[in-house]
Amino acid sequence: MQAVEEEYELKQVRDMAAARKRWEALIREEKVKVLTPREAGYAIQLSNKALLDVRPATEHEQAWVKGSTWIPIFDVDNRFDIGSLSGKITNYVMGGWWSGVPVLSFDSFDPTDLSLAACELLYNSGYKNLLWIQGGLEAAEEEDLQRDGPQPFKFAGIGGVSEFLGWTDQQRAAAAKEGWGYQLFLSARLIGIFLVADALYIGSQQFGHYLQDIKTH
Repeated sequence: MQAVEEEYELKQVRDMAAARKRWEALIREEKVKVLTPREAGYAIQLSNKALLDVRPATEHEQAWVKGSTWIPIFDVDNRFDIGSLSGKITNYVMGGWWSGVPVLSFDSFDPTDLSLAACELLYNSGYKNLLWIQGGLEAAEEEDLQRDGPQPFKFAGIGGVSEFLGWTDQQRAAAAKEGWGYQLFLSARLIGIFLVADALYIGSQQFGHYLQDIKTH
């Protein structure tokens, strides 16, 4: 069984490496042109280019470009069966609890490569005038593209414990840019955790004393 799993993982690694080579060739041969998020914003406004959003639902629900079309290439795996449970446990143990990154329905692709995967699919389907936003929406500043949704583009893909504590790269950059107000907000979360942990510890001690008193009487 272990040999089968190792063979499957090795195949995934090889498939991913082959896919990245194909995507690099698309850009190198200029079959797909590269734009910054700001350049993409200009292209949408000036030439009425259509923007295809291929991110999973967890990110799209947080922030999306006004007028964009959402067609996820791979989405969050919401199945709960024996076949998917092992992958979810592995994802959680390997850092999902910290980053908040969910298991996708086809997990041999890194989420950061989804837009290039979409470009390849479109090119092979006959679309030729393709533009790729380098870095995706995570690299976009708020003034680059018109946004809908509750979160800034940069925060749409973060989550887990690291997001709650404010220890993601995006949050640290925002704290450095916005100053003490944002830093105090994040610090208040951390202080809140310590206070709750303290209260639980004291409560458990008191409960232990209470149980001890009951036994002695």
